[in-house]
Order: sequence, then structure tokens, then C-alpha cells
Amino acid sequence: MYRFDYTDLVGGMLLFFVGAGVSLVSIGNYPLGTLPRMGPGMFPAILGVVLAALGVSLALQALRRTGSRPDIRFFSPLFVLGGVTAFALTIVPFGLIPAIVAIVVISSLAELRIRPVSLVLLCLALCLMAPLVFVVGLGLPIPLIRWPF
Repeated sequence: MYRFDYTDLVGGMLLFFVGAGVSLVSIGNYPLGTLPRMGPGMFPAILGVVLAALGVSLALQALRRTGSRPDIRFFSPLFVLGGVTAFALTIVPFGLIPAIVAIVVISSLAELRIRPVSLVLLCLALCLMAPLVFVVGLGLPIPLIRWPF
């Protein structure tokens, strides 16, 4: 048992630094404008301040409670990146639905325990929602299924 919750402490500090960095870059490089007539730097600056404030809040709460040893799995990010890579490699030759199935199945290997029923339900839900959003809603010309053979 640790004195502080180091997982949330480090996460809060990372959120603070990312938010502060976004705010500083947007304030330094883009005009802010005024509240009635916002410039291109106003929205990222406000979001950066909000993110930094949430990071400080998370870090302060982590200092008030004890924490356990974090469970670090080194291969989980590799499976997620592999899923994104598989999506990028399969969407053009095979279409949207096989690419969605590939990213969901490969990214699910990042979990220690695979639940087949929830995996199938997630694939079905995403394969139904993604065409509605991207093809019907946004009008993108993405083929749903393409068989190159």
C-alpha cells in the first residue's frame, strides 16, 4: 500500500502539463479576440485551462488517499496500436466493416480476459453505427464491403 495514489497523481500532473501547454501555444500563436467575437485561439485556450484545472483537481485528490500498486501491462498499448494499424491497412482494400472488425478484435487482445459475447456485440454495434454516421450522416464515399479477390 502506497502513501499516495501515484497513478492518479501522475495522471493529474500529465493532464495539467498538457492543458497548460495547449493554452500557452494557443495564446502565443493565435489571436484570442473578444468574447462576442472569438478568435481562433480562444477555444483551445479555454479547453487547455479547463484540462489543466481538472488535472490539478485529480492530483490534489490523489494526495489525500492511499493507493495500491499500479497494474502495468506493457503489451496492451502494442495491441491497441496494432488494431489501429490493421484498421488503416484493411479499410482501403476490404472496406469499412472488415476494418472495424479487425480493429475491435485486435484491440480486445489488450485485455487479460477476453469476453466473446461482448466482443461480438461490440463488433455488431460498431458495424451498424459506423455506416450510419460516416456514410449516411456525413456522406463520405467509404465502401462498406469490398472483396478484392
